[in-house]
Amino acid sequence: MWAKLKKFLWQWRIVGLATPSITGLVILLRLTGFLQLWEWAVFDLYMRLPPPESTDKRVVIVGINEADVQNQENANISDEVYAKLLNKLKAQQPRAIGLDIYREFPVEPGYEQLVEVFESTPYLVGIQKVAGEPGRDTVAPPPALKALGQVGANDLVFDADNKVRRGLLYLTTADGERVYSLSFYLALLYLDAIGITVETIDEYKISLGKAIFAPLEANDGGYVRTDAGDYQILLNYRGPNQHFQTVSMTEVLEDKLPPDWGRDRIILIGKVGVSFNDLFFTPYSGGLLGLSEPMSGVEVHANLTSQIISAAIDNRPLIQTWSESWEWLWIFFWSGVGGTLTWKFRYLGKRKSNTLKKVISLIIAGGALLGCTYGAFLQGWWIPIVPPFLALGGSAIAVTAYLARSAGDIRKTFGRYLTDEIVAKLLENPQGLSLGGERRKITILVSDLRGFTSLSERLPPEEVVKILNFYLGYMADVITSYRGTIDEFMGDGILVFFGAPTVRENDAERAVACAVAMQLAMEPVNAKMKELDLPQLEMGIGINTGEVVVGNIGSEKRTKYGVVGRQMNLTYRIESYTIGGQILISEHTLKELQQPLKINGEKEVLPKGVKQPITIYDVAGIAGDYNLFLTQAEEEFLAIAEAIAIQYIVLEGKHMGDRLFRGNLVKLSAKGAVISLENAQQEVPAGLSNIKLNLLNHEFSQEPSEDIYAKVLEQPADSGYFCIHFTAIPPEEKARLDSLYQLGVRC
Repeated sequence: MWAKLKKFLWQWRIVGLATPSITGLVILLRLTGFLQLWEWAVFDLYMRLPPPESTDKRVVIVGINEADVQNQENANISDEVYAKLLNKLKAQQPRAIGLDIYREFPVEPGYEQLVEVFESTPYLVGIQKVAGEPGRDTVAPPPALKALGQVGANDLVFDADNKVRRGLLYLTTADGERVYSLSFYLALLYLDAIGITVETIDEYKISLGKAIFAPLEANDGGYVRTDAGDYQILLNYRGPNQHFQTVSMTEVLEDKLPPDWGRDRIILIGKVGVSFNDLFFTPYSGGLLGLSEPMSGVEVHANLTSQIISAAIDNRPLIQTWSESWEWLWIFFWSGVGGTLTWKFRYLGKRKSNTLKKVISLIIAGGALLGCTYGAFLQGWWIPIVPPFLALGGSAIAVTAYLARSAGDIRKTFGRYLTDEIVAKLLENPQGLSLGGERRKITILVSDLRGFTSLSERLPPEEVVKILNFYLGYMADVITSYRGTIDEFMGDGILVFFGAPTVRENDAERAVACAVAMQLAMEPVNAKMKELDLPQLEMGIGINTGEVVVGNIGSEKRTKYGVVGRQMNLTYRIESYTIGGQILISEHTLKELQQPLKINGEKEVLPKGVKQPITIYDVAGIAGDYNLFLTQAEEEFLAIAEAIAIQYIVLEGKHMGDRLFRGNLVKLSAKGAVISLENAQQEVPAGLSNIKLNLLNHEFSQEPSEDIYAKVLEQPADSGYFCIHFTAIPPEEKARLDSLYQLGVRC
């Protein structure tokens, strides 16, 4: 039993280490406050996701807008107007009226009338601003209402992003006086009418009807060391802006409302116009579709008033939070889930489908986290979302990194070895294994098989690997004999350095001689291909000389000997211009050569990423010490009895062009053809560009033939014609063209 447990603990040790480590890091990150904005953003999202609740008809708003002000004789609404407004609302027989308008000074005419209304309305509550520096930030209440004790604080609590997510039940003034908030005062007046009063449970909690209120603490929910002074609670909004029934002041003054419109309701009076600067951002003020309208201060108070009443009467959930210890356990749990899932699926391997399974398992876990936190939010619980998400992903990354490190160590021991020369060079240099490198002029050779991709799609994977191994084996022997450093096999391509890690005087000459020898080695390779009854292979080679950074590139965890620089990219561009059996070199390489070359021709090109045109040379051999020359077979074009209609598209890099052209295949050679344009307005494709063509008058089908790929030659042709060299032909089309070539007529 103990042995099994010991084995299990050893096997799962990385999960046991990663889970608490990532948990601790996430908790520390959270305590810095860095995650606070993200957690608020998710809180806002959860607030917006469910459909808005039904309108609470117990709370209504008389909103003063710009039109109401314009209907008055001056911009400042007089006390006489407010007295008239309040008298008309009193006639509605409401349970409470909240005047969310500062009236600390008289605004004549009508002050005496307004004081009379104040003194005759015991359920009317005015406002004062309590928080802030006395005399500068605070605003005094209406003196008459203050004397009656009918004043509430209209202060709002803002988070760092200027959104209102918290509300106040009461505040304490600088003199130590406790002042109920406007919302709490109005809610108590409403509840008192049905016999519900406040009961104290302990020093902090209070009971009101069916609800128990507890003050927000500094680290509750997504908050970190927030100012939780006075008695704050989290606001549970019923809906977005203008969710409460709102009428204008003019409608009330002109008696346009039903006589019982305000009966037994709480009526809040406040400014709702944009110009009054009494608008605030809430969780509904944002989202993927951009900022929505902010909410007026009077409607924020309406939401809090409704929240208190609904909790006391209807048992509507208040937003609650876990203690810190439970939140830490929650983060630890999801850290364990991430590590466990990643470790559990460690044997799936690297195939895309298996990698997808790992990703899907983590996505499902993330979805479960979202689902349970959102479900809890609907029930009134704000549970951390961002920290457990980070813990889930962090543990998955930590375990994955451990697996990658282990796999890297295994590959380092049993994987591809460096050449003996590179190993010796690194070992004899004290800085050889350190990161970084040096600038050095080297010669770079890049080779690539023409049309091998389309061939590999027609063969079983085992055959493709067999052919590649055979071909690369021949090429590796040739490269080694010319002291080239094979940096990488890239599918059917080879990247070779001459001059790294060891510099020699004849690096460029050896590169060119090696390229010629590689092309000559294609003869035994194709002999083997013929034995296997497979199509012949053709290879293109590009060579360039220039200054690059060479050495150990990477990080302390992963290092590769290689080169970096613009000349590397240029070599690939030069190689892309080649056709099968061709060697193209840059002018820089040509200048480095001492041995005489045989050159078939030269061409000025402007590769992608190069500002000025460069000259490239078609090499047919190198004399002197090497005396290697390619066999030059004269390409003979024969006219075919009947032109073959074709359609073709010019390739733009690796992508298809957007225009389809038509023409006729009129002559054939062993490896190419001559094409006539369909009409005189058609332009001849640029030399060295690649095209994809299809035969149209196919003798076996009315449908276009399979895709044939070719490169446009710069070989001279008559006006309206151009020559191509085939780079990839399907076997069926190859057989047909060969038979037509055999029957062709010399021009």
